[in-house]
Amino acid sequence: MHRSSHMQTLETRHAGLEERLRQEQSRPFPDAVTIKQLKQQKLRIKEQLAQG
Repeated sequence: MHRSSHMQTLETRHAGLEERLRQEQSRPFPDAVTIKQLKQQKLRIKEQLAQG
């Protein structure tokens, strides 16, 4: 995968996780485990993006 397209894919995945996290947090009874997992996934992607 070309480097810039890889970064674009990571950014898209990060945005998707952000949306899923927002949706979960807006539920009447959000699942803490799901929120934790989504945040961990977002952090891993953010670290990959920072490495370039």
